[in-house]
Amino acid sequence: MRAILRWARADFHRHRGQALFHVLATGGIVASLLLATALFAYATNPWQRIFTRSNGAHVTLHTDTSADPRRLAGLDGVDTVSGPYPTESVTLATHGVRASAELRGTPAPPAVGRPLLTAGRWPRPAQPDGVVLESGLARALLAGPGDTLTLPGTGRTLTVTGVADSAGPGYAPGERPGTVWALPDALRAPDGQVTDLRLTDPDGTDYAVQRAVTVLGAGTVGEVTTWQQARSRAQGDDRLLGQVLGLFGLAALAAACLAVHGAIGTRVRGHLRDIAVLKAIGFTPGQVVGVFVLQHLVQAVLGAVGAALLVTGTGSRLPGRLGEALTVWQGLPSHTAGLLAVVAGTVLFIGVATARAALRAGRVPAVPSSPQVTHPGAALSPLVRTALGRGLPPALLLGAHRVAARRGRSLATLGRLALPLLLIVVAMSAWTTIDRLHDHPEQAGRAAALRAQGDGLGPAEVRALLGRDPRVTAVYPGVELSALVPGQTATIALRGVGTRQEPYPYALAEGRPPRGPREAVAGQGLLDLLQIRVGDWVRMTVGARPQILHIVGRAIEPENSGRVVSTALDSLRVDATATRPTRYDVRLVPGADADAVAARLTALADGRLDVHTVANPVDGLAPLRQVVAGLIAVLAFIGLVELLTAIGAAVREGRQDVLALQALGLSPRQVIASFTVAVLCTCLAAVGTALAAGLPAARWLIDAQARATGVGGGLAHVPPAGPLAVFALTAVAGAAVLATLSAARTVRRHRPDPVR
Repeated sequence: MRAILRWARADFHRHRGQALFHVLATGGIVASLLLATALFAYATNPWQRIFTRSNGAHVTLHTDTSADPRRLAGLDGVDTVSGPYPTESVTLATHGVRASAELRGTPAPPAVGRPLLTAGRWPRPAQPDGVVLESGLARALLAGPGDTLTLPGTGRTLTVTGVADSAGPGYAPGERPGTVWALPDALRAPDGQVTDLRLTDPDGTDYAVQRAVTVLGAGTVGEVTTWQQARSRAQGDDRLLGQVLGLFGLAALAAACLAVHGAIGTRVRGHLRDIAVLKAIGFTPGQVVGVFVLQHLVQAVLGAVGAALLVTGTGSRLPGRLGEALTVWQGLPSHTAGLLAVVAGTVLFIGVATARAALRAGRVPAVPSSPQVTHPGAALSPLVRTALGRGLPPALLLGAHRVAARRGRSLATLGRLALPLLLIVVAMSAWTTIDRLHDHPEQAGRAAALRAQGDGLGPAEVRALLGRDPRVTAVYPGVELSALVPGQTATIALRGVGTRQEPYPYALAEGRPPRGPREAVAGQGLLDLLQIRVGDWVRMTVGARPQILHIVGRAIEPENSGRVVSTALDSLRVDATATRPTRYDVRLVPGADADAVAARLTALADGRLDVHTVANPVDGLAPLRQVVAGLIAVLAFIGLVELLTAIGAAVREGRQDVLALQALGLSPRQVIASFTVAVLCTCLAAVGTALAAGLPAARWLIDAQARATGVGGGLAHVPPAGPLAVFALTAVAGAAVLATLSAARTVRRHRPDPVR
């Protein structure tokens, strides 16, 4: 054991650079995997914790006042029915901010979907105007306990007595009203009712919804929200961030393991005599293999533990969402188990790759065979001989011949070097996609920068008010309704926006825009839900009225998980009250400041118009840029070390050829050039492979992630030619410089000797 440790220490001093690479690469990989794990936990556990503590509803039904949801208590699979509670749609205003809300008349905290108070208290009968705000709505209104809310145009006021968290869908400006719990006396004109169901089997939610709609009647059900939809909306972009981080982390781990495998194989080939001596003095094959495995396991443990300590100690201080995710994750009971699993899994994976490569050292004989010294031109192909005879540069031909003569090793080196370069191309594509969609949100389904709502104002009055600002270029009236899908298992968003004369500019990824009276476009989430394709007809129900539409295109749709079907406002076949515009999407001139325009329009409207900006769908992915930059650095480091390994192997295996080449008449510069050409051939092939395979792979991966979230494919953008050219030139130039320096050092050490 003492001899093993002494030999391992001597080998470590001789290869400090490789050891440092293993430690740093392992640390970067473990850090990225830990961040991915934290984001997954942050996306899932806060909502799950609220859902569990509040006895969250598996199904929430919004019905009209004629329905009797209490009949649902006798259905198989329904455990608890909470409600029905009367509701009233209102607009709240305070501190100069307006927001749509749903007043829910609850005399006491409900048994299912109970709001968890984070501030204040529940309203008391002595204070009939007291309300509890859902936390997202409270943040939007900048309101807290003690604040007074006004209902514009009614003269009514409400007093905030508390703020609560809820597992139901939260407030989304212009998309979904916030929830306000109030005593029944606070409601003046109830326009519906809401009922929460708790099921015995959450996996049977679709079947329970279908039976509930059948019992109540499709005409009485306005909207159905399931616990899966609420969870998906609560998770937002955090789950996607975790998926991307995890994917890149695992890919980087595979690249690092391949680099370790190649480095060990190269070291074994270069130290056959040393290994033979070890066996001659008594080392067994298992001990020789154990030396290599022990070295790399120690380095992997150092890198993994160092990354774990760094992330645990300083990760919560990171700005933005990453810091919040790490803080939440560290407070969860599963934190320790997840931390140990990532560290142990990474070390084990590297250990397996190391052991597989080190097995070759165990098969080295104690008396190695003497290498056969042959003339450098003895194995030249007829084509190379002919080219040399015609005066072509010998350095170029001999360098290319060196690569072709070792096809197996060259292909293995090519694969190990191409993998990190390919991942860099994919990371650059992700960065480009985020930047392009951030600068051009219309490509992500956000053609309108502002959304306006006017209480009691007609379309002509709203257009006149919005037209006061010269930066407004177009106004599209619209309405969004809840529709039941065929089978009555879920509700979707049926949207009428624009008119056939002034169509809304959809971001189409497939098909064409709607032109006819029954034509519409749908999001990927809707197509997946109904298992239909572009060109099919779909039937849905709005209240008691059927709506039959021809899907002629697939639009990029970031709202409602893509479960949206959109048509022109004058194409909706429902009653006139339902098709009255309730919102107006506003387009601005390119480069206009949306916040400034919204503030000016609100001031010009003198409180009669509520104008707010529409969030960019990719704003939640902003932290991914810093993460991608760090991953590119880790991958570039892995590629650099793999390149150094390839150069070292080429120079070490060609030492015997140096004297022979010089004896044949090649100058030292030509000998150096032959080695550089051999390395450049491999590097150029790796860069070409990375570009040829990385660009389509990036498109596929980005679109696959978009389809999984319901947004739909068609978002991916590849980097422009300029950055790709810089990437390729940097890789090739770096390989040329490193290969030239290493070959020059070898040539200086092996000067020709006339006696030899």
